[in-house]
Amino acid sequence: MTRLWILVLVLAVAVLGCSDSKDPNGATAESADACAADAEPGAMAPAARPQMQQMQAEPAEPRAGQAEFNTEAYDRIYENAFLSARQYPLSTFAIDVDTASYANTRRFLNRGKLPPKDAVRIEEFVNYFAYDYSPPTGDVPFSTHVDVADCPWNTEHRLARIAIKGREMAQDQRPAVNLVFLLDVSGSMRDPNKLPLLKSAMTMLVHNLSERDRVAITVYAQAAGLVLPSTSCENKETIIAALGRLQAGGSTAGSAGIQQAYAVAEKNFIPGQVNRVILCTDGDFNVGISNIGDLTRLIEEKARSGVFLTVLGFGMGNLKDSTMETLADKGNGNYGYIDTIHEARKMLVEQLSATLVTIAKDVKIQVDFNPAKVGAYRLIGYENRLMRAEDFRDDTKDAGEIGAGHTVTALYEVVPVGMEGNLPQLPSSKYQQPAEPNPNTVASDELLTVRLRYMQPDGDTARELDFPVIDTGTTLAEASPDFHFAAAVASFGMLLRDSRHKGQSTYATTLELATAGKGQDRGGYRAEFIKLVELARALPRRDVRGIALDAR
Repeated sequence: MTRLWILVLVLAVAVLGCSDSKDPNGATAESADACAADAEPGAMAPAARPQMQQMQAEPAEPRAGQAEFNTEAYDRIYENAFLSARQYPLSTFAIDVDTASYANTRRFLNRGKLPPKDAVRIEEFVNYFAYDYSPPTGDVPFSTHVDVADCPWNTEHRLARIAIKGREMAQDQRPAVNLVFLLDVSGSMRDPNKLPLLKSAMTMLVHNLSERDRVAITVYAQAAGLVLPSTSCENKETIIAALGRLQAGGSTAGSAGIQQAYAVAEKNFIPGQVNRVILCTDGDFNVGISNIGDLTRLIEEKARSGVFLTVLGFGMGNLKDSTMETLADKGNGNYGYIDTIHEARKMLVEQLSATLVTIAKDVKIQVDFNPAKVGAYRLIGYENRLMRAEDFRDDTKDAGEIGAGHTVTALYEVVPVGMEGNLPQLPSSKYQQPAEPNPNTVASDELLTVRLRYMQPDGDTARELDFPVIDTGTTLAEASPDFHFAAAVASFGMLLRDSRHKGQSTYATTLELATAGKGQDRGGYRAEFIKLVELARALPRRDVRGIALDAR
């Protein structure tokens, strides 16, 4: 009997070793492919295997009675507070053109769930959308726009919108690109909304590159590998075929893949053109250098060589959002999340030049508030982009990059002087008195001054611009449709975060603002936003224990 039980156990282990491979969400892969992938991670699938044409992947749902496995990671966000303009007259931050947070939140809402609070970065919500800012006309690579009107969620306050618009670049004016696709083909990428969607997205990108461009493909799983050496886009069929043969399997040696991808990019470096690694992953690095500090130092070093980084996140269940955002920031790049083929088209076709071509780097914004007009202020979002005031002119400090045609918008809620209430006060110094306002400028009509500092993509000398701003008393009704829409997006973000600064914001007032600001809506993205607000409005709120509260 003992021998019989031993035989049964041995057979069970053997069956489990090469049976259907199940991912955390309950999806399965064919046993033969799973075993082959584990034996040779990153290898090409058999030629006879039919290719999956997944145009809009749906996430795998957990089986009945099975708990949903989730190891997604988001850095905690400590919301910006109101600051006294007299004690803290300077507000400094690096620009942000990432949009991943909005697309990721859309994924949650479309699945009937509210996102984790820390998945909501309001600046990425606002910057997901294009606005009708006029383009630059001189030698500066971007134009600057500032307007001020009533704050919708607190009518006693003012809302200042600061925006920059990057110079547009037509496809035939775009410089040649040397791209290295760094693709995660580890076992965690098996889901339909991961590797299959990734392959469709990158195939779409290849179709929209020109014959002047070059593409190499590196992959990583248990080890890194070069699938396709740098290949001219005159041979797009070769590149697309190499993408189509990829399959998932193994653990995730992300750092080795990053090192190899940069080595390939440097080997094929095109001086004066675009040299970029595009990392596509769920961010789950578990082999090799997985310490964030070591990874960021590696990527910062490579960025200084002129090879920039774009990070595209895929999938659900183990998305490492915080890791991917950090890598893109340190790599002089941008971070997007691809939840559908439509989002892939937005980033890799409609905004191709913005995604690939950097027109200014280390872009910083500093706002100087006039204490005679402003009692207090709050920057909405950009919590992980804040800089010290002295960092503004310290050109060794890394900041944000802006791509061709990108728009960047920042919103400040401004409290008029005398209405700031009981803000926390700095204790007085025993040895010195606080600086007094400048009598020559404090009496002016200026509300604030916006300063911008930036470098050319291949330069190391910064240029600084400044723009004084006067509040003309514009009401919300007089503000532009774009102003209404940007305010609606910020309001939505505050509601999703259940922000203590949301004031009188409700889903109803957010919908009213968004509808007033919908405008022509090229691409239908604003109409989609309105639907997402309606979805969120219908979902029950939950407390920290997951217990449902009254729906709003």
